[in-house]
Amino acid sequence: MREFILNCSAWEIAAVGLAFFGGIYLFFGAANIFITHQLLPKLHIGKPLDPRPLAKDQLKRELLWSASSIVIFGVGMVFPWGFLQLGWARLAIDPSLLQIIIEIIALLIWNEIHFYINHWLLHTRWLRRFHLPHHRSVVTTPWATYSFHPVEALMLGNVILLPMLAHDFSVYALFSVPLFSLLFNSIGHSNYDWSPARHTVFHNASRRHHLHHACFNGNYGFMFPFMDKLFKTGLPFDAADKQINRWRVD
Repeated sequence: MREFILNCSAWEIAAVGLAFFGGIYLFFGAANIFITHQLLPKLHIGKPLDPRPLAKDQLKRELLWSASSIVIFGVGMVFPWGFLQLGWARLAIDPSLLQIIIEIIALLIWNEIHFYINHWLLHTRWLRRFHLPHHRSVVTTPWATYSFHPVEALMLGNVILLPMLAHDFSVYALFSVPLFSLLFNSIGHSNYDWSPARHTVFHNASRRHHLHHACFNGNYGFMFPFMDKLFKTGLPFDAADKQINRWRVD
């Protein structure tokens, strides 16, 4: 894998990137829809978080914005590849399993910090207009995971560049970032309470991000709540009840 990446051309890297990001977006989106619309309801596990209907043409809009993001993420693979070609970064040679695991954990934490900072910035008055296309999905769907304005896609898509300058990561650790990122993102946008009786980080991820979309501000974290707890930007469990109850009355 390491030698393949180093010997590819920029065009080949871009083509692989497009296929990779497009493939995982479709796979995780379809899997999420099957699990939350077919499997879990039949097993009587969980329930939808926001019962309100989707906005008109929402799915079409999400798919179009996501296609734009996939192009940016896919072609953007040229930048980390360029770091390697220029000698600004290197890939680990024969990393041990322990090294790969530690690197994945470190990138998992960095991804959370990077996402929180950029997400918070996208809610400031200077950058908010670039985040509004994503928030047009008030009721979330898995297809909204990449539904970004190009500026937002560029901000979120550069997550591995700084770590690559600081450490020689294994190929496997670097490729894990978009995989766990999209997996967590899909869970967060599933609009499904996977297990109402449980309050683990995994189960709360969809609830926290559902509240963010329903209320617009607060819950800026990605999968884990530690950044919101640190900066006191978390939302209470019932933060969206007022909006949903108003819809029920209307």
